[in-house]
Amino acid sequence: MEHLIRPGGTAGETIVVTPASAGWQYLSFRVVALAAGQSYTLRTGGEEMALVPLQGSGVVQVGGQAFTLARSTVFVGPPSLVYAPPGQTFQVTAETAFEFAIGGAPAEGRYGVRLIRPEEIKCELRGGGAARRQVNHILAPPLPAERLILFEVYVPGGSWSGWPPHCHDGSGGSPYLEETYYYRIDPPDGFAIHRNYRLDTDFDELLPVRSGELVLVTQGYHPVAAAPGSNVYFLNYLAGDLLDEERARPPLDDVHYAWMKENWEGNRLTLPVAPA
Repeated sequence: MEHLIRPGGTAGETIVVTPASAGWQYLSFRVVALAAGQSYTLRTGGEEMALVPLQGSGVVQVGGQAFTLARSTVFVGPPSLVYAPPGQTFQVTAETAFEFAIGGAPAEGRYGVRLIRPEEIKCELRGGGAARRQVNHILAPPLPAERLILFEVYVPGGSWSGWPPHCHDGSGGSPYLEETYYYRIDPPDGFAIHRNYRLDTDFDELLPVRSGELVLVTQGYHPVAAAPGSNVYFLNYLAGDLLDEERARPPLDDVHYAWMKENWEGNRLTLPVAPA
């Protein structure tokens, strides 16, 4: 199975991930690009769904309500996003060229249609040293959903994210969550390195990622490195066995690196290396 997915075209659904295509149980994900005046329709079916603007502006109609979403770039801070339960229809009309992500997971319909505003979103500076980054909890407890969890993460060039490496594939007592990483990079010709690996098997892949590409995390630990000069943004959609408030349950850290949470500058080489 290919875990690095490149966009297919410049209009309409440029990336589509379904449980069947990913080989997992819960999570679906799409990226949609519309020209000004174009429309897009998606029925939620048996899923709860969340729509996140990436660039441009458009009107989102769902559940008898209309919401205008606008974003100049993902590098300007947390967005407004729209959540909808099963049995609804998203109708999106682009005011300008409009790109957005939309994903979902099976749900029962315990929560209604709502607009989540930037002021409701927890923004956290996490880590330290070469692993300092910002995590925006755009749909995570206490924001309500049944299975869906969404984060936006900002990684300065030359820094790491997902550190210490963590997993949530059900192994070692970790929770089971499926996850997508959708990348945007500044400048657009920059790149990141995404690694997926396990400790108990020979599964280990190193993926060079460009702006607009997607990585599936189907198993194992998954740290990310931003190349120097490449500021990296990624949007995470997660869904799995955790429900409601249980979605706050933490993943499992790689035992070889978990100590760094206590000392982010630990074992750091001092330069120059030269005779005394």
